Amino acid sequence: MTATLSLWAPERGDIVWIDHNPSVGREIPDRHPMLVMSTQTFNRKTGIVIGFPMTHSEMNADNPFAIPIIGPNQEKAYILAFQPKSFDWRQRDARLHPWGGGHDKALKRARQTLDTICSISAP
Repeated sequence: MTATLSLWAPERGDIVWIDHNPSVGREIPDRHPMLVMSTQTFNRKTGIVIGFPMTHSEMNADNPFAIPIIGPNQEKAYILAFQPKSFDWRQRDARLHPWGGGHDKALKRARQTLDTICSISAP
């Protein structure tokens, strides 16, 4: 008997629920949203998703590396651009978050912030 693979895979700009455990220290724990940075082709082929964890915690309001984002019901969250993660999205039971996809502007800001931290685009 062969397992049937789901047709769905996270795509760039999606917000997905994903389990961040195990975590240690100041890493974000438990099941939290994640803004997907990697492409759907990469995610499907490798089974890995790369992105930024998100939280509703107001302790990030004055953090210059946390990007505020407003959801469809005016809910505020923060994209933690200083904590990029890669996870096996299938094993961590990733599911599309109610905020869905198409968060390209927020993703661009998060990527720019990560570049500021790590100088990724530097020669």
